Amino acid sequence: QVQLVESGGGLVQAGGSLRLSCAASGRTFSRWLMSWFRQAPGKEREFVARINWSGAITRYAESLKGRFTISRDNAENTVYLQMNSLEPEDTAVYYCAASPTGGATLNSYDYWGQGTQVTVSS
Repeated sequence: QVQLVESGGGLVQAGGSLRLSCAASGRTFSRWLMSWFRQAPGKEREFVARINWSGAITRYAESLKGRFTISRDNAENTVYLQMNSLEPEDTAVYYCAASPTGGATLNSYDYWGQGTQVTVSS
């Protein structure tokens, strides 16, 4: 059974930083496309960033480029999201998701974490 467990969320002032982690179970983690999504209250879930199996290819939501960085450690079965210069608009529940097939469409993600709350105060 695959499990994704996010951690690292919390309350931070605008301009601050947080580093989210997503620990995955499963022996084939190193082959999965991993992504972060977020969902703010009253809004739809939106894509934040993704990283391919090797870590060599990353993609970001256009509005987040330069502030967020996704990375992974396949030896530790963990994917990270470094978030800098946080803004109140970044307040949301952040989810990690795994795509075993490597597909990037929303229905390619077979596994989701429970989410971690990030709150940015002004």
